[in-house]
Amino acid sequence: MAHYAENISIVRPSGLIGALIANFRDRLQRRKVYNRTYAELSQLSTRELDDLGISRSMISRMAYDAAYEK
Repeated sequence: MAHYAENISIVRPSGLIGALIANFRDRLQRRKVYNRTYAELSQLSTRELDDLGISRSMISRMAYDAAYEK
């Protein structure tokens, strides 16, 4: 007769809380990158943006990509 045993890992509360805190910090850092990028691009004149090949409508997406794309 064969016996099959499976180990099930149990998430400890301290591990779960640590993971939640790490996730929160990561999201906070990404949001800071988004806000900083958005603010810096928004301060550029239309002429400066044109020189970079960026239109004003692209600023939000570029800030998002800088913060959240891997």
